[in-house]
Amino acid sequence: MASSKDYLTYVLDQLSGLDGVACKPMMGEYILYYQGKIFGGVYDDRLLVKPTKTAKAMLPNAPYALPYDGAKEMLLVEELDDRARLTALVDAMAPELPAPKQKR
Repeated sequence: MASSKDYLTYVLDQLSGLDGVACKPMMGEYILYYQGKIFGGVYDDRLLVKPTKTAKAMLPNAPYALPYDGAKEMLLVEELDDRARLTALVDAMAPELPAPKQKR
């Protein structure tokens, strides 16, 4: 099932307090970037984030979920209504995220 544009718009609106949030469509889903680094994505109308040390600490009860078959597990962000908490999560994760791979 592909994610809806309405759900993506809601997630991006909740993250609008952060400069440098972007998304790229990928096969009906959306990869999410912050400061040029991938932090998660919208998959089947669910926000999933990489399970960094900070994300696990800030979301201690978050279940793991697969974005798609064969992918690595990610953390499911179930509470999207708290804009301040969501932006704090993404901002705190940034230093732990790998730098983007250089294109040749």
